[in-house]
Formats: sequence, C-alpha cells, structure tokens
Amino acid sequence: MTPQLNTEQLIEAAHRYGTPLYVYHAERITHQFEQLTHSFSGLPARFFYAAKSLTNLHILNHIRQIGADVDCSSINEVKLAMKAGFRPEQILYTSNSVSFEEIAEARSLGVHINIDSLSNLTKFAEANRGSYPVGIRIRPDIMAGGNLQISTGHDRSKFGIAMADLPEVYRLICEKDLHVRVLHIHTGSEIKEVEVFLKGLDLLFELAPNFPHLQVIDLGGGFKVPYQEGEKGTDVNALAAAVSKHLYAFENRTGIDLEIWFEPGKYFVAEAGSLLCSVNVLKRSGDIEFAGVDSGLNQLIRPMFYGAYHQIDNLSNSNGVMKPYTVVGNICETDTFAEDRMMAEVREGDILCIRNAGAYGFEMASSYNARLLPAEVMFRDGSMHLIRRRQTLDDLLLAQIPLED
Repeated sequence: MTPQLNTEQLIEAAHRYGTPLYVYHAERITHQFEQLTHSFSGLPARFFYAAKSLTNLHILNHIRQIGADVDCSSINEVKLAMKAGFRPEQILYTSNSVSFEEIAEARSLGVHINIDSLSNLTKFAEANRGSYPVGIRIRPDIMAGGNLQISTGHDRSKFGIAMADLPEVYRLICEKDLHVRVLHIHTGSEIKEVEVFLKGLDLLFELAPNFPHLQVIDLGGGFKVPYQEGEKGTDVNALAAAVSKHLYAFENRTGIDLEIWFEPGKYFVAEAGSLLCSVNVLKRSGDIEFAGVDSGLNQLIRPMFYGAYHQIDNLSNSNGVMKPYTVVGNICETDTFAEDRMMAEVREGDILCIRNAGAYGFEMASSYNARLLPAEVMFRDGSMHLIRRRQTLDDLLLAQIPLED
C-alpha cells in the first residue's frame, strides 16, 4: 500500500504549527526510492536525488539514509548535501552558466562534475590535464517535457554542449588528455514516454566509442508525476525493462560495460509533500465563489508559473456538499491556485490541503509582499517533527544594513 498521511494527521499538524505549513511524509519518499531500486534491480543503475526539488537538510539526510545519492545544481547545494552527510563520491554536480571558479571549487571538494559548456570544459581540461575525470552534458536536440519552460534538450535550449561542438571536445580529449567519464543528457521534466529516454540513450550509445574513458551514461531525470486523478506517471518498470534491453544489446555489440545514472527529483518528493492553508475570506463575484487563503504564489508558484494543476481538498469539511470554488492567495497579484474547482463546501476558517506540493514548492518560495516563509514539518516513523521554523520579521531584516540616525 502506498504510504500517505490521513486527514487527522494533517489537521493536527496545522493546529500545532499554524498555517500556511508544508508537510512531508518520509515514508512516501522511501516508497518512491524503493520502487526505483526494485524496478532497476537487474541493472548497474544509480539514482541521484535532484536536490533542487527540495533542499531541507532533514529531507536530504533522510534520502541519504535510505541509500540514494544526490544531484546538485549549484556549489551551495553541494555544500548542503555535505552538511546532510553525503560523501563526495555520492554527490553529482552539474553546472549551468556558472563561473569556472565554481567548477574549480567543486573539483576541490572531490565530487562528480558534469560540465555543460565548451568554454568551461576547455578551462577544465587545461587546469586538470587528465588528473580528474569529468562528465559532459550534451544537448541532444530532443523536444520533451510538459511545456517549453521545463523542456531542456531542444535546439534552442541554453543547456548542454551542442552536437556540432563535439569535434572540439574530441580535440580536448586528444590534446589535453581530458578524461570524459560520463555522458549526460537531460531533456526536460514531466516525461512519461519511455521512448524519449530511449532516444537519448541510443544517441549516447552512438557517441560512446569516441570516449575512451567512458564509464557512465547519465539520462538525467524528468520522470512524470501524476497530479490529477486518472493521470499516469512514468512507468518505471517499463523504462527499466527497455533500458536493460538496449544496454545489454550495446554491451554485446561493443564489449563496453557502462553504468546508467538517473537524477529524479520530483519523483522522490512531489507526492510526499502538501501545503496546508486556512481560508481567510469567502467572496462572491457574479457566478464565481472565491476562497481566499493565507498563502499565495510566494509560497507555491507552480500554478501561476507553469499552469500546474494541484489537487485541493477541504480537510475541515471532507464530507460537505461539492461546490465550485476559485481558490486564490493573499498576494497583491493575481495568484490563483485553482479555478472553478469542485470541492467539499468551504467555510471561512477551514483548512485546505494542496496536494503534490513537495517538489518546487517551498524550494521556489519567496518573501514577496514581505510575507513570511512557512514552517516545514516531516512525519517520520509515526512522529511529527518541525524541520524549519516559520520565518519572522527579524529574518527579513537580518541581511539588511540598519538605517543610520
């Protein structure tokens, strides 16, 4: 049975810590990871949790304890991972439009490094001369993902080294003794078609013989997570079976043995997290019934930024008559969580639960309108743990220079 928190547990958390409140379920994260490891059990596969989804140290520590590795998009994420107990060999750092100094710092920390620009790769080759293996992120010119904002592998994307630039990479291998250990691609997010992953895999297999030190094919992340009832996510069993077939055919054909790496983020934590908020105001405008809550796009930006759908349940009146509501936030912008959504009758003071908010919820939050960041709570082993206190006004002022009299 898939682990999930019940209504009573969520309401208890809201009453104890107040709203808005992010709540995470550790056992659901464990369940997601175990699904992956079971599906890929016959393959030389490693899974690096994409920390950009949610970087709370308690979440990172839990993910480390269950046996996953971690993928980082910045040097500070690398340092957070280390604070959570990850060893350098468990950390993958994939750079994007960064200064070479950041890559050099990652090198000094001893982590795995993927480089996504020819400029930085050239500097890396000159600085290391074969003394440190590296990965390269290739732009495969594949369109994939839920929308253009989360598609990263197409021919107009800022990510990766273009296929046309590979001859220069080969030159660096020969002239600078560059050791390319990993070939990496990441085509986007919300990918449910197994064929997209296979297209990228076969592309990297074609390139593999040009890299004498190659040990790893990294297919990135982007697994589809179901947000609406009836929606299908990535079939990880089918993906594992297809990757296995292609991998062993390649190895039999070439004699080259390779590991397969993945970097799922949303898959780990999206369904494990919820945002709890309270209804401040009910307001009618024509045929629209607004339910105004004590949160907004500053705390969950996905609906306004991506047009993302999140299920919303009325925890306080779960058996109420179903009625349509437009759920909106308290920010001085249009910040709509849901339009014309059928929900159990809503009353002022009710607690609403915005589901599947674990990934890119708190992580993309801000203090816009000088609103305070919410607290975070983790349920683990049947107990509730506060893992981040609610922000205060003093926190907003902490980095500001005091006014002079």
